[in-house]
Amino acid sequence: MAFEGSCHCGAVSYTVEGDIPDTAMSCNCSHCRRKGFLLTFVPIDRFRLESGADQLKSYTFNKHNIDHQFCTGCGCQSFSIGTAPDGSKMAAVNLRCVPEADLDALTIQKVDGASR
Repeated sequence: MAFEGSCHCGAVSYTVEGDIPDTAMSCNCSHCRRKGFLLTFVPIDRFRLESGADQLKSYTFNKHNIDHQFCTGCGCQSFSIGTAPDGSKMAAVNLRCVPEADLDALTIQKVDGASR
């Protein structure tokens, strides 16, 4: 099974191998809080950028561990690329950018990123 996501204008799209999760992470760091992300993390080999590589711009802050990718056309950040604590490459997928995700049915795991 796989699911798809995209930015608001549709220029950036991706596919994730696997089922849409039933849980998401909500972080209160200055970046995530302002953007209202609901994130799920997948190994990078399960994430495939389908379109829009030429439309992406990177933003990093704090420890520069996460490469926040946003569409230069609409400004939407539908995913990020980063490194897990064990050193493996991960994609952080914003479930708000996955049309098939039932956001109201998600179990939300709150993370205190503001204190890190």
